[in-house]
Amino acid sequence: MRALLLSASRVGDTPYLVHALPFIDALLKSTERELLFVPYAGVTISWDDYTGKVAEALAPLGITVTGIHSTDDPIMAVRQAKAIAVGGGNTFRLVTELYGQQVLGAIRDKVQGDTPYMGWSAGSNVAGKSVRTTNDMPIVYPPSFDGINLVPFQINPHFTDYVQPGHNGETRSDRLNEFLTLNPQERVVCLPEGTALSLDGNKLTLLGDKGGYLMRFGDTQRIEEGCDLSHWL
Repeated sequence: MRALLLSASRVGDTPYLVHALPFIDALLKSTERELLFVPYAGVTISWDDYTGKVAEALAPLGITVTGIHSTDDPIMAVRQAKAIAVGGGNTFRLVTELYGQQVLGAIRDKVQGDTPYMGWSAGSNVAGKSVRTTNDMPIVYPPSFDGINLVPFQINPHFTDYVQPGHNGETRSDRLNEFLTLNPQERVVCLPEGTALSLDGNKLTLLGDKGGYLMRFGDTQRIEEGCDLSHWL
């Protein structure tokens, strides 16, 4: 399998997806510049507008973008796709639509057949075992929390432990440790904005210049750019 799992569509004040263009360019072969985009996580943006936004951002790489929602048969569109991208937004809306359109399994099968996959934010979270480590509110109730399961662990995009002065709520690490306390067999890769996971066959690598974190029950390990995480596959 080949996949690029981005923490976010932006880092700092950079334009939309600009920081990820070199990663995306490396992921896609010259014959894979036709992208099927899944905008289902969009809530306050129309899926047409969302698709147009992605198409504009990826135009410098010569990539054409088609929204899955504009196709007559979403399952067939997945089966015929040369590359697949799943955008960010609300993870629970995304999963609800993936199950509702019956394409979650089709995407898994297609990517396992060597069709490249890229996601950011919710699109990366759903690529893991489940969406139970998303940062989003459950604004809708999906049939299942199970993800596409391209990687055998949980992902937490947009990871940060910043605490606003005067704020007394739990940190992100607190919430993830709650998850691991009740699910001690699980593992979580925490991706700060600007980082990504690159999956190429049996090799998994951390991209970006900020490092990340590997969390198990009772243990948190910091990892640096370029770290080989293949042992987590």
